[in-house]
Amino acid sequence: MGHRGERASCLPLLFLLLLLLAFCRGRVVRVPKGPLIRVMGTEVVIPCSVSDYDGPSEQNFDWEFSRETDFMRIVSTWDSTFTSEEYQKRVGNGDIKLRRSSNDAVELVIRNIQPTDQGRYKCSTPSTDATVQGNYDAEVQVKVISDGLSVSGSKARSSMSLRLSEGDSFKLRCSATTTSPEHTHLHVTWQIKSGSTWRDILSLTHEGKFHPGPGYEERYRNGDIRLDTGANDTYRLSVSQASSMDGGAYRCLVSEWVRGADSSWQKIQEKSVEIATVAIQRTALDVVISTSNVSVTERDSLDLTCNTTTDRSGIFQVEVMWYFSASPDDTLSDAQVLLSVDRDSVVRDSTLISLSHVDRNSYRLLVRDVDVEDSGYYYCQAAVWVPLHNGSWHKVVERTSVPVSVVVTALEPDYEVFLNASKTPKFSDDPTELNCRITNAQDTEANIRFTVSWYYRKRLRSDDVVTEELLAAMDADWTLLLGDRSRDRTQNGEIIFSKKAADTFSLRIQWTSESDRGDYFCVISAWTRHRNNSWIKSKDVTSASVSIFWATQDYTLTVEAVKLKPFFVAGHTFEMTCKVSSKNIKTPRYSVLITAEKPLTDQSNPNGTTRIISLNQDSVVRLEDWTDQTRVDGVVLEKVQENEFRYRMYQTQISDAGLYRCVVTAWSPGGGGMWREAVNGLSNPIQIDFQTSGPVFNVSVHSDNPTVYQGELADLLCIITTEGMALEPDDMSFDVSWFAVRSFALDREPVLLASLDRRGIVTQSRRNGSSDLSLERISPLEFRLRVHGCEDHDFGNHYCIVTPWVRSATGVWQREPDIKAKPIFLSVKMDVLNAFKYPLLIGIGLATVIGLLSCLIGYCSSRWCCKKEVQETRRERRRLMSMEMD
Repeated sequence: MGHRGERASCLPLLFLLLLLLAFCRGRVVRVPKGPLIRVMGTEVVIPCSVSDYDGPSEQNFDWEFSRETDFMRIVSTWDSTFTSEEYQKRVGNGDIKLRRSSNDAVELVIRNIQPTDQGRYKCSTPSTDATVQGNYDAEVQVKVISDGLSVSGSKARSSMSLRLSEGDSFKLRCSATTTSPEHTHLHVTWQIKSGSTWRDILSLTHEGKFHPGPGYEERYRNGDIRLDTGANDTYRLSVSQASSMDGGAYRCLVSEWVRGADSSWQKIQEKSVEIATVAIQRTALDVVISTSNVSVTERDSLDLTCNTTTDRSGIFQVEVMWYFSASPDDTLSDAQVLLSVDRDSVVRDSTLISLSHVDRNSYRLLVRDVDVEDSGYYYCQAAVWVPLHNGSWHKVVERTSVPVSVVVTALEPDYEVFLNASKTPKFSDDPTELNCRITNAQDTEANIRFTVSWYYRKRLRSDDVVTEELLAAMDADWTLLLGDRSRDRTQNGEIIFSKKAADTFSLRIQWTSESDRGDYFCVISAWTRHRNNSWIKSKDVTSASVSIFWATQDYTLTVEAVKLKPFFVAGHTFEMTCKVSSKNIKTPRYSVLITAEKPLTDQSNPNGTTRIISLNQDSVVRLEDWTDQTRVDGVVLEKVQENEFRYRMYQTQISDAGLYRCVVTAWSPGGGGMWREAVNGLSNPIQIDFQTSGPVFNVSVHSDNPTVYQGELADLLCIITTEGMALEPDDMSFDVSWFAVRSFALDREPVLLASLDRRGIVTQSRRNGSSDLSLERISPLEFRLRVHGCEDHDFGNHYCIVTPWVRSATGVWQREPDIKAKPIFLSVKMDVLNAFKYPLLIGIGLATVIGLLSCLIGYCSSRWCCKKEVQETRRERRRLMSMEMD
């Protein structure tokens, strides 16, 4: 209840607050706070604005005037008949008009205001609001005073003309007074007219502050521009160090200001008077070097004179500076200052360079003991300085002469260059040595140093122009700079550049190749030491060329293979020799390779050619493709003579039948102790052919049941049969390997399953599944492969490869060619009945048990849970509950 009372007491207060806000809100018309003090004969602008209104955004305004009580209508923005008869002529002439500044503001403009216009001005706005609220008009008092401002120059009212020189100073005066009855302040501004516009120079504001115009701030801070007040209300402008920008018409602009009712300053009138026209004459200065381009010999003196001419009169001083630049395009900021003489005639010179003041307008530069580095362009720069009133100096003009080109000719030493070959090659890889010698050297002083550059020019049979290639060059400090052609070979020690004596330089090629044939020449450079201890190249002398060339012939190599025994049988030793002859090869060495071309029926070598054994040029023997571990020492290759080699093969077998050749490579000594391959040769073939009448072996694969179910056993038999001559079982032995191709078509790589060698050793490959393999010999000519617990991945084409071994009459085991059996496809199926037998039995048993259990639960529920006594007890309980409810 207490909260309800509080809410009830707040309602009237809130209602009153809303009424107060509604009452306070309304139209507001504003004019400046008066009185407005204006000067007779000037233009008066009175603004009026309206805010917080309803209706259209563009509002209308009415202006009225009253001297005492009654108001006269002046002008309206919306009613052309609003103007009273007294103002119709002035409004029609445009002396009084309205100027709209925005939708809610206008300005009343009265030109040439008179004392009769003094009075009250009222600005009214017609109502466009839904309710009448606020004020709809506002008044302002305007006071008209007489014109008491007078502005004049130093000489009556006509402006004077001044002609000044650049750097001079001048002063201008103007007088400004006011006899206004009001308390007014004057604002004085000095202006200059450049072109058609006036620019502010310096102002003394109505608040007594100095304000420089744009571009004059620095000169005002330096004191070069000042504004001083003097007696009789004079305002003096002082300008020091006049420049060309100070030329033009000057005027004094004075405005009168009064403080309004709102304490703000208002400008009530403005007057100006032109004081003077100032012309600034630029100071003429010509700077010329007396001589044009100069050529001087090294160690002589360079003499240059700078002449200056100026039209300046009075007191002034000239400052001169000499510059040096290596390029005519360099600016003075990039040039080097040599010497200078300041305006006090103080000369700054050095030991080798001097500057003297010959007369008032001439300045002489003398450089003694010139050097080649002194070649370049010389400038003379002069500046004219004038004194100022405060005792300081001001630079009025500065000019730079046209540069003079100076060429210093070096003193070249006189010498000749001779090139000869002390060693020339007759064969490839022979050494070459060239000597470049300085001869007939004259006028070579201690400060002369010689270096060499080596060049190579390739020889061509045609008339094509071939440019020389730089092999190596030396700097003045004898640092060797290598060319692209010789860089790698020099670093490897194949090419050596050296200085044998003070006047002899050497080039040595340790092992000359065919690419080195051509013309060679050298260039001797003379270097001269200069004043700064630097070395400058002064002369180059080129030698005559020397030709390095030798006749070359094609290499020839002949290889002949000879069989030492015309006939032999299996188990004997095969022996042949290779004889080599060569031409046009310098001190050759030979490497030999023995190859065999086997019949294409050989499964171990489908390509037909086998590399057996090799012997290199250093007599190192190496087994190549000979992989028979039982006969590692069964082949021998040895060097009998320098050009004869012998090959032996012990206990030959029938599988060794084929064509045997010697492949010989001739090597010649190369650079750095290395051997270079010259030419290859191939001998005639030597055939090994065994005439035998032994048995012929055949192999087949058989299986009683090639289709098996998963988990069963698969049996595969590899059966060997013989034809022809019968052999005892002890004279035969076999290597058996089983392979499988895991596809219906033979389009995949075969996989090795297991192998059994002739010694009875079984080797199985690694398997990923759970099935297992066994391989056994069940008879002399039958081998069985068993796959235990077959899986899906055991399917595919299966075959065996048999390598027969036969014992000859001499007791030597001979290896026969491999025999491959035709593949048989092994299929692995799934046994559906066995797969579902046990799950089916388990399901039937579980269903029977669940059915019996359900019958038992139903019988027990009907036997003990549905008796009559239980129903009566329930009815009694319900009755008692009904009585209780009553």
